[in-house]
Amino acid sequence: MSTRTQATRDLYQQLKREAEEAGYNLNPDVEFTLDLVEGLVTNQQRYGYPSCPCRLAQGERAADRDIICPCDYRDADLNEWGACYCALYVSAEIAAGQRQAHSIPERRPVNPDERTQAREAKKFQAAARESAIRIPKSEIRNSQSAIPVWRCRVCGYLCAREQPPEVCPICKAKRERFERFFM
Repeated sequence: MSTRTQATRDLYQQLKREAEEAGYNLNPDVEFTLDLVEGLVTNQQRYGYPSCPCRLAQGERAADRDIICPCDYRDADLNEWGACYCALYVSAEIAAGQRQAHSIPERRPVNPDERTQAREAKKFQAAARESAIRIPKSEIRNSQSAIPVWRCRVCGYLCAREQPPEVCPICKAKRERFERFFM
């Protein structure tokens, strides 16, 4: 870990542990990953929160909420491209060296109003996850999001996203053990 600050080394270890516990993978290129983590530490010191080091932050937590690491776009990017926008998080294939990470298009809406709508939809999804109750389909359809909710058939974990996670963050069951919970 060369001549990195203690804060960078500590955050790297924390992110690595949390990623493994939740079924995610950090980029296996340690020096590249440490550069990203150093950017997170810098942004934490600069803004008071660890905004994505690969995106321009406005310096206002409410405006940047969607790019606080891990950003709102991580899971969709992992599902579609195998890596998040900055490539801090990568798929199991990339982590194992079976596939290369590539640059990917920006998914973050340019218009702040669209980001606000996306945040509202995410709040609705979080409330559904937290309550662990079945919300009537009519209410789901009327929400601002058409994102499906997936349920782990092993432990019951719920998540609202386009595709189920590669690994359940609770019981570590593989993706194929998830079923669509809501439409």
